[in-house]
Amino acid sequence: MRRRELFALAMLFALLAPGLSGCFGKDEPPPSVEPSPFDFEQPIANTTAYHFSNWTNALDFSPDELNLSANMTPIWSLGTYYGTGFDTFEPTIGVTSSGTLVFTNWNGLGTGTHIIRSQDMGLTWEDVGPYPGLVSGQVLNSNDPYVYVDPWTDRIMKFDMHALATMFVEYSDDEGNSWSSPFPASGVYTPQDHQSIASVPPGPDFVGPLLHETIYIFCINTGAQGPIGAFCDTSLDGGHTWEGQVPGWPNGVVQCHGLHGHLIGAEDGSMYRGNPSCDGPAAYRSTDGGRTWTEHTISTAHQSRGHEVAIGTDEASNVHAFWIATDNLPYYAFSSDKGESWSEPLMVAPPGVNYTGFPTIAGGADGRVVFGYIGESNHSEWSGYMGFITDAYSENPLITTVAVNAKEDYLDETEDCGSVRCGGFGDFIDVVIDVDGRPWIAFAHNIYNQEAIIGTLVTGPALRGPLGPLPPIVEGGPSTLKM
Repeated sequence: MRRRELFALAMLFALLAPGLSGCFGKDEPPPSVEPSPFDFEQPIANTTAYHFSNWTNALDFSPDELNLSANMTPIWSLGTYYGTGFDTFEPTIGVTSSGTLVFTNWNGLGTGTHIIRSQDMGLTWEDVGPYPGLVSGQVLNSNDPYVYVDPWTDRIMKFDMHALATMFVEYSDDEGNSWSSPFPASGVYTPQDHQSIASVPPGPDFVGPLLHETIYIFCINTGAQGPIGAFCDTSLDGGHTWEGQVPGWPNGVVQCHGLHGHLIGAEDGSMYRGNPSCDGPAAYRSTDGGRTWTEHTISTAHQSRGHEVAIGTDEASNVHAFWIATDNLPYYAFSSDKGESWSEPLMVAPPGVNYTGFPTIAGGADGRVVFGYIGESNHSEWSGYMGFITDAYSENPLITTVAVNAKEDYLDETEDCGSVRCGGFGDFIDVVIDVDGRPWIAFAHNIYNQEAIIGTLVTGPALRGPLGPLPPIVEGGPSTLKM
């Protein structure tokens, strides 16, 4: 090609180059993509869901649509469980300020209930009695086991019901190394059932000589005989003696249900228990040490299926409620005024779960809660779930839900397990939060001989102290089962 022709081509390219550069996109930077708060350093586990109420998947929203508050910062979470090597029935659990975990081991007629203990964050468990024939003198034959740890004194309360007629309290002040003798706590009406015990500091309306740092209150169901409704009793000397049972509802108010959820005390001296009122799920409150009670219906729109209305309190004495409604789904609401008024209930199951049972709840720092339940979509392969809310006061709080077990490692295969007495679950399960903000939930693995298992987080949101990830611990699972 001649030099003149080459020069002409060069001039033509120079004239066209500005337009061509736009076609190749080199003069305009690509639009920036806002990073998602769910872009963790590792993939989200298939047993973890980040969602809002009513099965709304949080990952379906763009970052600018999420509108997450600082207290709702997503944290990579993974649930797990550890086997204990002991069986259980209606499992209850407690944790001391040093991190010692205690769990009920039910052995049936003639052997009674023992307390099992872990001092290495659930990895290994030992039977700490109380044992018959020793100074502690365990009472044999426990129909219902119950354990509770007083968060103000670390006293471990072992509370057993016998033959639906009498109850005995034993306690340990040294993390289960030794136990008191049994103290009777018999009641007025029989049969008695569904006992629950908790402690509380003196409330604003309490009157009397307090002989122990905290007040102990228990409530029981009176069954078909006697008045319908829970009866409650008060001890001012650490569980040695009791004042006598009184109605656990306001004078003149009709009761439609006798069974009730676990008792829980608040920092401000109020004691609560959950129980359906005649209008819907309700919280019952005492501010005078369990001698009188007021009724506070939570919702009339979402009626509770059964008696287990779970109540928890947080460090700011706010009240949190959790129950299974007649649509078989779990609902959550909170109150910032001692139960006088309640937030609009939220349906808090994750996408894919549409049948649930056995609700339980615990509060941590102000506005942080964990709720536990079993759930499934096919009514036959039940998993154990924990849901977390770290900003309960948000208009649309983010919920992090973890299953403690893998899908193929289900805990029960009874079709309607969530709505009937079911294996080691019995009538209820239990959840607590330790001083570091780690949740611990009591389940039974009914597929493996009703072995007591304890669920927790490998890591996830701390429910006390600054909001951040919990220090990771070793993952458990079926390899830890021993029965």
